[in-house]
Amino acid sequence: MKAEFRWPALVALVGVALVATLLFWPERREETPTPVPEAELLSGPGHCTAETVVPGGIFVEGVVGIPQRLNPLLSDGNPVEADLVDLLFDGLTRYDDRGLLRPALAESWVVSDDGLTITFALREEAAWHDGQPVRAADVQFTYGLLQQEAFPAPAGLRLLWQAVTMVVVDERTVQFRLPQPYAPFLEATTRGLLPAHLLADIPPAELADHPYNWAPVGTGPFMVADGDNWRRTGRLTLKPNPVYWPPEISPDGLAFQFFADYPNLLAALDAGDIQAVNKIPAAAVVEAALLPNLRLISSPAPRYTQLLFNLSDGPARAQAVRQALAYGLDRYQLRATALAGQGLPLEGPYLSTSWGYNPADLTVHTPDPGVARSLLDGAGWPLVEGSPVRQREEAELRLRLIFVAEPGARALAQEMARQWAEIGVGISSTPLSPPAFLEALAGREFDLALVEVDPPGDPDLYDFWSQEAMIRGQNYAGWNNRRASEALEAARQLYELAERRPYYDAFLRFFNTDLPALTLYQHVYTYGLSTAVQNADIGPVLYPRDRYQTLADWRWQQRLVNVPCPGEG
Repeated sequence: MKAEFRWPALVALVGVALVATLLFWPERREETPTPVPEAELLSGPGHCTAETVVPGGIFVEGVVGIPQRLNPLLSDGNPVEADLVDLLFDGLTRYDDRGLLRPALAESWVVSDDGLTITFALREEAAWHDGQPVRAADVQFTYGLLQQEAFPAPAGLRLLWQAVTMVVVDERTVQFRLPQPYAPFLEATTRGLLPAHLLADIPPAELADHPYNWAPVGTGPFMVADGDNWRRTGRLTLKPNPVYWPPEISPDGLAFQFFADYPNLLAALDAGDIQAVNKIPAAAVVEAALLPNLRLISSPAPRYTQLLFNLSDGPARAQAVRQALAYGLDRYQLRATALAGQGLPLEGPYLSTSWGYNPADLTVHTPDPGVARSLLDGAGWPLVEGSPVRQREEAELRLRLIFVAEPGARALAQEMARQWAEIGVGISSTPLSPPAFLEALAGREFDLALVEVDPPGDPDLYDFWSQEAMIRGQNYAGWNNRRASEALEAARQLYELAERRPYYDAFLRFFNTDLPALTLYQHVYTYGLSTAVQNADIGPVLYPRDRYQTLADWRWQQRLVNVPCPGEG
């Protein structure tokens, strides 16, 4: 599966240095819950009542945005859809919290000695929400859709699957035959499956608009409630899949209330209409933190913002200039000022949860303006007396910085320009619409670019940083390093992690030396939970379903019950 750079809105301004507090926010419990009267409480002399928390009920979570369809083959461009799809569907495999592939609907897989055939065995007990068994025909049907020109799949995804031959060996066994060894292919098997017994007769061109997409049958931990019509009501109700959950699970279901914006969502939470808020953006975190009935839970998000250098043209071609820009940037101050703390330190092109991450191969560019100035002097960019910007042959060292026109990106650009001005580097900032930004990247019409990266689960970055990706890929920096490219090419042809790791270590060393990009920060995921909710233990949230790991224990409904009166035996 080809990974892609993504450029949604960057993190916007929020309260100062809040993220360190949020990452370790203690669980708070409501001391005096609002009672919900029972219809038949005993009353009168000798009868007393007390407030208690009871199981059951529908847990309601507020979400900004609305899905168009719930389909694992069509959800890539819509974050709301992608979140819901993760709750409703499973692939053959899933990534764990260490970046390793684990069985999901498959119980195992075997790679042939030549690396060209991968054989998956399905779990015998794997079943769809309607009770039908998951079969190899479902696998062939699902991924076969991605081979169809008539099906509206992304071009890169279609190209990948069109090179694959699928063979159903028996009801529980399916083979993928590849034209050449390609270890990153396994990541493609994390995409959720569709039920052939419900959809096989639908023409591929019509599937995107089929009613199935509004009340789908999947295999995930939740399933759409009977009779739900979220397209009419603006509220999607899911119920627990009994295959995943114990019979005594507390909530009767989950509901997702869709809102147009965060002010309306937070107002609904303040009124007690919802119990949680998903993905609170940086711009709303401070306001949310001030709500007395809300506690915030934060986790590192699996994406980062990177500063991309243009190595094909302009002053940033010089390694010394790139290094000077790195040493002249105080990223801690950048996060504190431009992001109000809503970012985490990260080095290099891999998340720390990836098995390809190796901090030993990376230089931490601790801010040092003196080193930065010396590097620029040595690169032939002296600071002429009377001029705030360095010059060479009367040409100023003024770099073009492009970014998507969003408030958070503007704040980043302004703070970086301020810091670099102190070492004599001028910045010409240009905010662009997303299409214009992509066009400028592809045309390398920049010296510096702010990009947000959703890295793939597999550490293969060939489509980002290889020589081939300069022409047919996303190597927008124009980094032309043959040995780094060869390391990426060799690693993707091997399947064993122990054999791949040395190549990625080599790639990281070349990346660190040449510095085609500088990672500025890792993003933060923030979840808001009503203080009325008890027993909610939420750990790291790498994937949407992670936040519900302890859902069976959650309690939030308060009721009056009869209890012995004080002083009575």
